[in-house]
Amino acid sequence: MNANVVLSGVGLWTPPNKITNQELVDSYNAWATAYNQQHQSEIDAGTLTAKPFSSAEFIEKASGIKSRYIYRKEGALDIERMRPVIPERGEEELSNQAEIAIEAARLAMADANKTAADIDAVIVSCAYTQRSYPAIAIEVQQALEIEGFGFDMLVACSAATFGMHRAWEMIASGNARCVLVINPELVSPQVNYTDRDSHFIFGDVATATVLESAATVNTDTAFDILSTKAQTVFSNNIRSNFGYISRANDTDPFGPDKLFHQAGRKVFKEVCPMAAEHITAHLAQHDIAAEQVSRWWLHQANINMNTLICKKLLGRDANAEEAPIVLDEYANTASAGSIIAFALHHRDLASQDVGVICSFGAGYSIGSLVIRKR
Repeated sequence: MNANVVLSGVGLWTPPNKITNQELVDSYNAWATAYNQQHQSEIDAGTLTAKPFSSAEFIEKASGIKSRYIYRKEGALDIERMRPVIPERGEEELSNQAEIAIEAARLAMADANKTAADIDAVIVSCAYTQRSYPAIAIEVQQALEIEGFGFDMLVACSAATFGMHRAWEMIASGNARCVLVINPELVSPQVNYTDRDSHFIFGDVATATVLESAATVNTDTAFDILSTKAQTVFSNNIRSNFGYISRANDTDPFGPDKLFHQAGRKVFKEVCPMAAEHITAHLAQHDIAAEQVSRWWLHQANINMNTLICKKLLGRDANAEEAPIVLDEYANTASAGSIIAFALHHRDLASQDVGVICSFGAGYSIGSLVIRKR
């Protein structure tokens, strides 16, 4: 295996605005009450179903989530709107997504002791981009004054690890010396705040990582990337249908089916064993047993998923040090979750300690990296 590619820097940008479970529930329940009152006759006739109510305790028990950060809080809790207010910017202005991407990128570059002159390529890899073209990555590249090239990738909740895979391949092949991978997860515009079963799931954030050749590393906190592994299996159980064809479909382009929706129980049942098998197979490539892994930086979607996957891997519950959880504070941040966990929980590891970064989500898609502290 090629261990000449190194993960040398990480950046985490957190929005200044936060929404607690109770705030979210108060808003949703007020909206549900107004909806049920407005449609009482249809509900009584059986042609409509009354909207159920929620509680902060239900959210925490179902997911482990206690709060989430949001790029723009205004409007998201307004029962007359139920979506954030994000004013449209002009074509000559920096886009919202590039704005948060740059924040995370600068932190990652500083962590890796890199300047713009050191970077050969920029990959923006996330669940959604706010436009099709020009690429957000190229906009970021220009703003940071990086020469070379950039491109966007969309791989839902596995976008961060898949982006790192592409960076690893470019460096291992000699096509780049150093690659900046950014995950600006501006997910709140795709959240259906009127759906009890999904309105609490997501939060906004931006993360970034620097991958480079081992020959150019200039930091003592880097990790060798032993290898990467990717897997996809098609499933409709997690879906978002909004796209450029929506305006030609003669249906509501902003309807509930165009926003994030999932069959949560099916996802749990199908993804957990897939992820455990994927990680086990990846570690086997290096003759590493699960018990030899010092840190598991797993996708942060649902605490019950992480608990079950760790139990399948280790034969026991993992403790908070072994498999850190950040979704209680950040919620599900799409592809950025495992990178947040890495950013906040990696500096205590000793030389030669092994860790696994793994993400899993819509597609289904699973991406992993086996890394070792230098």
